[in-house]
Amino acid sequence: MDELSLQKVPYFFIIDFLAENVEIFKENEIEKSGLLIDFQNFSTIKTQHELIKNIEWKSYPETLENFKSGFDIVQKNIRFGNSYLVNYTRKTKIETNLTLEEIFFHSTAKYKVFYKDFFVFFSPETFVKIINGKILTYPMKGTIDASLENAPEILKNDKKEKAEHYTVVDLLRNDLSMVADDVKVDKFQHIDFIKTQQKDLYAMSSEISGNLKPEFDGKVGSIMEKLLPAGSILGAPKPKTLEIILETEGYKRDYYTGVCGWFDGKNLDSCVMIRFIEKEGDELYFKSGGGITHMSKLEDEYQEMKNKIYVPIH
Repeated sequence: MDELSLQKVPYFFIIDFLAENVEIFKENEIEKSGLLIDFQNFSTIKTQHELIKNIEWKSYPETLENFKSGFDIVQKNIRFGNSYLVNYTRKTKIETNLTLEEIFFHSTAKYKVFYKDFFVFFSPETFVKIINGKILTYPMKGTIDASLENAPEILKNDKKEKAEHYTVVDLLRNDLSMVADDVKVDKFQHIDFIKTQQKDLYAMSSEISGNLKPEFDGKVGSIMEKLLPAGSILGAPKPKTLEIILETEGYKRDYYTGVCGWFDGKNLDSCVMIRFIEKEGDELYFKSGGGITHMSKLEDEYQEMKNKIYVPIH
């Protein structure tokens, strides 16, 4: 990745959660790779696609008891001081009459990728952008059902969501400081509206920026190596929290919560691969979760995990 970005060659990359698998596609290789991409400033979509069927959508979340067993291990680790924020995720079987490709074409999101009938995601979350030597990140933490009265205010003032947001902002400020100077928080607790087929949500994000250190200039691979896994889908502190996640979740995240990005020869736009549907054999699985702190309530976290099993198709 460093070699290509130093040569200013445009490419698309995909890195899995544990940064064990890195795939790189130069611009002319994307089409024949079976990859479909739709980012804000880069898209491989050439034609409009019509959806002429009524969407069928069923999910089969695990029981509360099942969710609780992992939740309890996470809480125990938090009480012992091993972590103060753990992003705990689950894998839920879904059934739909949509193909992964149709989900890609008809969902609305800032970042969408369909990969060879293997997975599709529609992510609202930017990881990092690099624009003219400046690096920016937009951690997103905290969601709420938009149908609640005064939902944005409730979200902004919810003690648990606020603590989670502060933690992630602090973590990412520290992360950026490894590759950038003059790191600062430009926007704090900004509320975004997310429209979906199942229910509308509000999500809370912040903006942090810094100036790339000279030794990282043009080295996209080295920057990713320093910053991954993404703090917002891991927790803090990172190394110990990763151990807790690997012990507790009981399934492999693989590409879910990894990152992918488009380098245009000069600037970079990348996202966290969340809102993720994966094909295993003939079955489809939706991977979703949320941040757990010492203030987390079991039922609320279980509900949040279920709330995120949606497709943003209207």
